[in-house]
Amino acid sequence: MRSRIFLLSHMRAYTSLLGHLLGSHPEIDGYYEMHRGYRTPEDLALQEAAYQREEGLKPGGRYLFDKLLHNDYPLLLDRIGQEEAMVLIALREPDSALPSIVHLFRGRSPVDPYGEPEGACGYYVERLAWLEAFATAWPGRYHYFDAECLMERPQSLLATLTRWLELGSPLRGEYRRFSRTGLARAGDSSAAITSGAILPREWRYGDIALSPALQTQAREAYRACRQTLMAQARAVELKELAN
Repeated sequence: MRSRIFLLSHMRAYTSLLGHLLGSHPEIDGYYEMHRGYRTPEDLALQEAAYQREEGLKPGGRYLFDKLLHNDYPLLLDRIGQEEAMVLIALREPDSALPSIVHLFRGRSPVDPYGEPEGACGYYVERLAWLEAFATAWPGRYHYFDAECLMERPQSLLATLTRWLELGSPLRGEYRRFSRTGLARAGDSSAAITSGAILPREWRYGDIALSPALQTQAREAYRACRQTLMAQARAVELKELAN
């Protein structure tokens, strides 16, 4: 059974892009959100069997990747025997993440609660609380990075992830398209994810406004969670650092 890489984050934090970059490496299988929790060792076996059935496993693969973006999908490292799994945690600041969430879900359904600022903010705040609790329970057990690093400092972040994951060859800024690339519920469904490269993202959410109260709530949750994640992390990669 392969070792695991778990990316813990929230929606619209460039996790589909990172999943494709990781999944394109010869030592890593997995690239999309599998929508499963990990409570028992059986869940690991089911994950591997599902990926083998849907995509196939690389002959030289060492890791199997999944990302967890929702509180419905727990990660119980001690109960699944994965105390040594590679855990990555990333946050994207709310002023850009929340309009992106609203925009995505408004395009899917006019009645989706995440398509309104209140629903998107509620999800974001609750998810950050879960991530903060995980970090407190597992100090020194994960690597943290600001999600914006993937767009602003990709070479630095990819080099860091190559070292963190102890890969035999560098992670690259290009990636392959897979069978689920661009499909809803597998991750990013925009045209950008089909490009095969890290592209600049245009700001398209000028018509989405959060109330001052929601902005304050989300920003405070972000500051508190980020502070805890940085304090408890094994290693940190921040957007403020110079290239």
